[in-house]
Amino acid sequence: MVGLVALAVAFALCGAVATAQPTGKIPRIGFLDNSTASGSAVRLEAFRQELSKLGWSEGKNITIEYRFAEQKLERLPELAADLVRLRVDLIVVSGGPDAVSGEGSH
Repeated sequence: MVGLVALAVAFALCGAVATAQPTGKIPRIGFLDNSTASGSAVRLEAFRQELSKLGWSEGKNITIEYRFAEQKLERLPELAADLVRLRVDLIVVSGGPDAVSGEGSH
């Protein structure tokens, strides 16, 4: 699963890198999770490792903006909107189907 996500990220960033090269802009990924930063630590480390295998390194050639709902699913739309306002190049959603829909048990 993480490998598939990293592959999707790589394809999406290819376009961002191609257009960013003349301006020197570093692509930014928005990472949205319905859990907490500590609760997502293993998943985040796997995500970073898969990106690294594809040549992407946080702080070198990509930036990642993290947003965590801290098990408050009603916060997901607000956090997603924040990432959109930041104009990230790609948003990666983690944490299961509830993270995508913003619905589920509270």
